[in-house]
Amino acid sequence: MAEKEGAVVKTGHDAGMKLAVSLLEEFGLPLGLLPLADVSEVGFVKATGYMWITQKNKIQHSFKMVSKLVSYDTEISGYVEKRRIKKLKGVKAKELMLWPPVNEIAVDDPPTGKMHFKSLAGVTKTFPVEAFAAGQ
Repeated sequence: MAEKEGAVVKTGHDAGMKLAVSLLEEFGLPLGLLPLADVSEVGFVKATGYMWITQKNKIQHSFKMVSKLVSYDTEISGYVEKRRIKKLKGVKAKELMLWPPVNEIAVDDPPTGKMHFKSLAGVTKTFPVEAFAAGQ
């Protein structure tokens, strides 16, 4: 794929998670945003901000502080920039009985302690940043 040209690619769970966490840190995003398991590959194209993650199985994670169940597909991709991930694919958050895709995540800049999750349907949910800290 052309969008993966010039990418830094790490394979294996430990190397992949190390790259994913360093990208979250670099772009000012909470470190617990991607609670992944059995990561097989993580790639990042510095020129465009395109990032992808592949993992062996789809997983669900419950962010207890905000009572939110989130599903992470076997392939997750998006464009990372300062305090934001745009055109996100592979992440869904449970709303009542539905699983709408999350297509953008943004942390307030300047920081207010809030972050926003936007779906393609135009729905935006706001949560405290600390709910997505590592270990949550």
